[in-house]
Amino acid sequence: MSTIIKVNSNGSLRVEGDFEIVDAQGNKFNLNGRTAVSLCRCGLSKNLPFCDAAHKGQFLHESVAFELPPPAPKP
Repeated sequence: MSTIIKVNSNGSLRVEGDFEIVDAQGNKFNLNGRTAVSLCRCGLSKNLPFCDAAHKGQFLHESVAFELPPPAPKP
């Protein structure tokens, strides 16, 4: 199963599928078999990096897909 990351308007990043989440040192978070989690984008969650819905009414960002420019050439 592929991994899908959905950018929710005014909310979290929803990650679904086959994935791992690791901290800055490369240690895996124990997701206890979950195949979907929501990651905080606003920084207000008391359960970072996971969303606890603390953003309600505090975080506004309308998510609309767009095309990124080509990557810069490597020197």
